[in-house]
Amino acid sequence: MCGIVGYVGYRDALGVVVDALRRMEYRGYDSAGVAILDGQGALAVERKAGKLANLEAELAESGVVSFAGTTGMGHTRWATHGAPTDRNAHPHRDVSGKIAVVHNGIIENFAPLRRELEDAGIELHSDTDTEVAVHLVALAYADGPTAGDFPASALAVLRRLEGAFTLVFTHADHPDVIVAARRNTPLVVGVGKGEMFIASDVTAFIEHTREAVELGQDQAVVITSDSYRVTDFAGIEDGVRTRPFTIDWDLAAAEKGGHDYFMLKEIEEQPTAVADTLIGHFTTDESGGRIVLDEQRLADQELREFDKVFVVACGSSYHAGLLAKYAIEHWTRLPVEVELASEFRYRDPVLDRSTLVVAISQSGETADTLEAVRHAKEQKARVLAICNTNGAQIPRESDAVLYTRTGPEIGVASTKAFLAQVAANYLVGLALAQARGTKYPDEVAREFRELEAMPKLVERVLETAPQVRAIARELAHVPTVLFLGRHVGYPVALEGALKLKELAYMHAEGFAAGELKHGPIALIEDGLPVIVVMPSPKGRAVLHSKLLSNIREIQARGARTIVIAEEGDDTVRPFADDLIEIPSAPTLFQPLLSTVPLQIFAAEVAQARGYDVDKPRNLAKSVTVE
Repeated sequence: MCGIVGYVGYRDALGVVVDALRRMEYRGYDSAGVAILDGQGALAVERKAGKLANLEAELAESGVVSFAGTTGMGHTRWATHGAPTDRNAHPHRDVSGKIAVVHNGIIENFAPLRRELEDAGIELHSDTDTEVAVHLVALAYADGPTAGDFPASALAVLRRLEGAFTLVFTHADHPDVIVAARRNTPLVVGVGKGEMFIASDVTAFIEHTREAVELGQDQAVVITSDSYRVTDFAGIEDGVRTRPFTIDWDLAAAEKGGHDYFMLKEIEEQPTAVADTLIGHFTTDESGGRIVLDEQRLADQELREFDKVFVVACGSSYHAGLLAKYAIEHWTRLPVEVELASEFRYRDPVLDRSTLVVAISQSGETADTLEAVRHAKEQKARVLAICNTNGAQIPRESDAVLYTRTGPEIGVASTKAFLAQVAANYLVGLALAQARGTKYPDEVAREFRELEAMPKLVERVLETAPQVRAIARELAHVPTVLFLGRHVGYPVALEGALKLKELAYMHAEGFAAGELKHGPIALIEDGLPVIVVMPSPKGRAVLHSKLLSNIREIQARGARTIVIAEEGDDTVRPFADDLIEIPSAPTLFQPLLSTVPLQIFAAEVAQARGYDVDKPRNLAKSVTVE
């Protein structure tokens, strides 16, 4: 949540900052703001509630647009403390108007700090937790051991703060310096020639440089146009470790590419996303070949010693975890529990050294999942992270990591990152089966080759888009849609319902079809759309026949049935008011195909209703608070 950018260099800072915010608006769009320093002791701030376009309109009418400055920072907000209003938008300034701050995360001890400031006679002008930080820095700068030292004043305040946060400070009297710090939320330095960037996401500066430095936990950085200095919160450089890296995708990957919405582009990119996730994970050897993970750091002997697996995740990643359960249990015979990360540590799960915890997070910064990882580590369990963001906090704190190489996913509702997570889960399952000997090498190779063929089949599913969109437009007016599935089709049904909730703000529910007669069938009424994910009549013949019975039950009660079924499955035709055909695939891999029409359906319903597909209300891409 929240997008942050800072710039010190030779370019027009306002242009750099606004362009960066445009690329990061998916991180929060409740409000936006900028702060620009002119180098002559003046600091100009403009901020506006709503989307970035509101701020841009305000800038066009104000004097800030002509404010010459080569240092500045900006912010797009996902509101936590205080409503999304002009007065709560970032940046916030101190009483003198000289110091400004932008913030991502939560300052948990802001209430006593606010009282301290009010007792000192300082009037706060917002409802945010953020504002206390800028006033505290101003006090430290004005008096005491750090007086007159801007970086030292900021560090003194950082040592007092509790919570999860990224903070970036500027000072009008130090126009060539930005001070920033992080605890639990992301912060990256962009290293250019004669210019430096600070941001919560590399998309902010990818147009200008691909060289970046990932900051570690409880680290601060002071940037100028030609240098950066990283310390801990005490200002000590010795022993502080950072991770320089080169961004391996370009600006085009973060642009819409002619599509109306990023999400539509990202749906079409899914064959490539799955293929890229699989690349390099199978190597040929004397036994015929083996699965290799990215930064495994877990020996085969350790993989053999695990006696249970927990999968922890949130949202769409949780649904990917449910699919992991089917694959891992089938291939390894290990018991697998799938947990919502937000509940995991609060129910006192039974973990020990023989437990593998698979933590799934697209951003690698999901607060609930990060806390679940930390709890697992405290209990001596081993943690393997599945993540799309190189160097993010969750993989940094895990024992092993498998990266999904999908490039940036800008649309808030996950599509290509979800499919890549599903593919990555299958790789983990095969790696466990390989290490434990529950599958022979030739069986592992065969499964991988079948998985490797899936991107081509996803391409074929994308050809159903016109049919799916037509159905979606017909149903855009309905108040609710139900989704049914069995076996691996059940998590797909849950994911389809979530997408419709996220994008179209409709009531939607996913059910295990066998549970229909235990209560949910009471919801069926004339004309109610029910989307059914059918298993293969070949791979799961018994389940297929039972789901046919479920369809008959709901059709007899007047439901409109939209059925996703394997090509050539003629047995389902009499019971499908609308039939969407997908290619035949191994049962465990079918979700890589059956999910895609549901994504297209949700996006088209949202468009037909006039909603912003990329930026659903109240949501942000990265959830960095519990």
